[in-house]
Formats: sequence, C-alpha cells, structure tokens
Amino acid sequence: MKRIEINPMTRLEGHGKISIFLNDEGNVDNAFFQTVELRGYERFLRGMPIEEVPRTVSTICGVCRGVHYTASVKAADAVYGVEPTPTARKIRELFLNAHYVEDHCAILYALGFPDFVPGPTASPAVRNLIGLIETVGVETGRAVLKKRSSAVKIVEMLGGRPIHAVAALPGGWSKRITEEERQEILKLSEDLVELGQMTLQVFEDVVLKNQAYMELVLGDMYKVVCNYIGTVDDQDKVQYYDGTQKIVDPAGREIGRFQGKEYLDYIAERVLPWSYLKMPYLKKGGWQGVADGDNTSLYCVGPLARYNAGSGFDTPLAQEAYEKMKEALPPGPVHNIMVYHWARAVELLNAAEKVRQLAEDESIIAPDIRTPLGEAVGEGVGIIEAVRGVLIHHYQTDSRGIVEDCNLIVATTHNKGPINVAIRRAASHFIKDGKVDEGILNMVEMAYRPYDLCLACATHALPGRSPLQINIYDARGKIYQSMNNF
Repeated sequence: MKRIEINPMTRLEGHGKISIFLNDEGNVDNAFFQTVELRGYERFLRGMPIEEVPRTVSTICGVCRGVHYTASVKAADAVYGVEPTPTARKIRELFLNAHYVEDHCAILYALGFPDFVPGPTASPAVRNLIGLIETVGVETGRAVLKKRSSAVKIVEMLGGRPIHAVAALPGGWSKRITEEERQEILKLSEDLVELGQMTLQVFEDVVLKNQAYMELVLGDMYKVVCNYIGTVDDQDKVQYYDGTQKIVDPAGREIGRFQGKEYLDYIAERVLPWSYLKMPYLKKGGWQGVADGDNTSLYCVGPLARYNAGSGFDTPLAQEAYEKMKEALPPGPVHNIMVYHWARAVELLNAAEKVRQLAEDESIIAPDIRTPLGEAVGEGVGIIEAVRGVLIHHYQTDSRGIVEDCNLIVATTHNKGPINVAIRRAASHFIKDGKVDEGILNMVEMAYRPYDLCLACATHALPGRSPLQINIYDARGKIYQSMNNF
C-alpha cells in the first residue's frame, strides 16, 4: 500500500496534513485529515478570572479573534447571571458584524477564490492572492483592500484595538460610542455594503458564468451528505450574535433546537487516535463512524449550514441575493460543499447591511453600556454564529468567578467529520491508477477550503475532560482508555 502526504496543507489557518493511502491498483483506499498542532486553551484558562477570559481567548487566532471575544463575554454574562444593556448588546452586535465583513472578505479573496482564478490546476506561483489580483485587475484588488480596511477600522473603534479587542466587560461594554463615531461608522458602512455587492459580482463573473467551474460546484466529487446546525431567529432568519441553534437532518427536517447549556443534550465529542482535533457528532444518532449519508450522525456548521437551516436573511440586499441563489440551486438542503463560497459572499453583504442598520440607530450612543454584576453563579455558556459556524464557550467557575473548567467547541471542530469525508471523496475521485501530480493534489485540497479551516482555533482539549466522558479508541475501534478529566 502506497502513502501520499499533503504536508503542509495550504491556504488555511493553522497546521495540518492529509494522508492518502492507495491500494495495489493505485486507487484510493482511505484518506485522513490530520491535525498536528495542539493549542490547549481549555487547560490554561483554568485559574483565570472570568472577566479576563475574553481578552485571553481573543489571542487564540489573529483572524478569528472577534468571535472568540464575543462568545466568551456572553459566557461571562451568564457566569454573573446578567444580561447586557440594550445599548451594549447593539455595540457587541455591531462589533461582530464588522468582524464578519473583514473576515469573510479575507477568506474569499485569499483562500477561496484563487482556486477559481486563475484555476484549480494552475501553477502555485499564480494560484494565490497575487494571481487573483492580476486576473481581476489591480484596481479591483485595491478597492477590495480599501473597503475591507473600513471594517477593520470599525472593529478598532469599538474594541480599542484592530486585532485583539479590550473593551468587552461582563454585563456590557466599557466604551460608549459618541455621535461623531456613529457618523463615521455610518459613512464607513457604505464601503462595506459596496464590498459585499462587489464580491457577489466577482463570484458571478468568475464562477457562476464558467460552466467548468459550475460542474465542480455542483458535482458529486465535492458533495457531503450530513446534518446541519445553524442559528436562527423566531422567523428562521439567519442570526449571528443571538438566536436559537436549529438542527436539520440531510433531508431538511428539523430534528432539534437548543440554547446555552442544552447543547450537551445534542452534541457528543469523540477522540480518534490519528488527530488532536476532536470529532463531534449528534447524540441522537449515536456514533456511526466517519461516514456521510442519510443516517449519519455527523453534522456541519458555517455558511452552508446556515443556508440549509435558515430561511434567508433579515436585510433586503442579502435577501435578494439569497433568493437568486436559491433559485439557481437544487431544492431542499444543498450538500455540495463548494456552495459554502457562494453563501459566504451573501453573508458578507448581510453583515455589511447590519452594520449600516445598527449605525443608523441613534440609540446606540446612549450611556447605558453596562449592567451591574451580582454574585457569580458558577457556570456560563456563550454561543454565537462565528464566521466559520456555531461557536460554543462553556465555563465553570467558583463563587469568585475563577475558571475551574471550560469546554470550547469551535466551528472547525464541529466540521471535523464532514471535512474528512470531503477529502476522502475528492481523493477517490481525482486519484486513479496511481496518477498524481500537483494539480490533482490541489483538487483534493479544494475539498477542505470551503469549510474555512482554522486549526489554531480548534485544538484545545487533551484527551478527556469534563463534563463529557471521552473514550479513546484504537485502530480496530476498541476502547483502550476512558476518561472524565485530563
């Protein structure tokens, strides 16, 4: 049996590798997505005051910092049994949506689009951001960078820093928005909306109008049939900061909803011997292995999951783009993972519109930015829709608010099973009779890029930790160790 390694994996955040095993005929016998780094934040957050946690978990990743910051401060609210004031909630939502715009923009242009411009099998020397700019035009590239910088400026204005924010507090926010800042954010939001519209146009011109690329987008080689979890409001519209986590099965039937600590009723985590990244699955279906299909217990999160679980958006331009997208795609849940890129572009526009809506609200400059804290109640769960999907921060503290245990389930962790299926399916499709070259291996790598992997964000638990029992399995599927805590 021959082994092929893609090491390191390219155009993602963090470090990982792909191991592909070929049989004697040169066809794929199996393939594994392996995470080879360990960050360990679940461990060293213990002993830290809960109010310091948001500033600390922000440093998990320089790209995903805003979502960890937001989820953890929501958990800190719950530890103290408080809700942020209406003004503080609006500021947090404004912060999160500005972060959405700059993050989605970076992922689409730097990591996703280069597979289509100049093309999947082009030389790596041009299959990158620079090659993309050379193809779409320097002026377009300059406009994208300028408009994205407007989103970063809003993040800095609200959070105190452009990268790792410092303004969040349990129960609220530490810094008011002045009227002058509101007017500036309102002006900057026009750049964001234009960026969203431009990005959808680029996607249409580059991908939707190219028949060969659409065969990849809608082909079975990039198709994973699984369950989906996305956050929605009372009208089933996609939400990012708050809402209810809705679960649908591969046929689109709703099979559950949860909020807060209820996630433990639906999600279980498993440790496999070949990766530092845990493998979540739905408890209701039980562990069915790393396989997709109608009876799978695997699920995914992120833009495509939000598309499949929700019923559109609550802003007009994004809803119009969503309806156009829905008309062009097959009815029911879409399992073609390249559609992640399309859904991501629609969400960029949605988040930009939300920034504008929130900046138009004059009440956002009100002085009530923090709810007084009471005694620590000892446990808090913060859940948001991170850019990459559902993000769960769960902390247990003592009576002083000192963290005693924590559980982080990051979007890439949720997606671990479907990513592995996607890589195996793409490898089986493109590698035949032992023929392998750089272009073919990139077509395999294209199977994980729609999920927008952030492995730095996702690798925090050593095998076994409360509150869930973790079983460690050997290669034959037998339990050789069972743990409740590290």
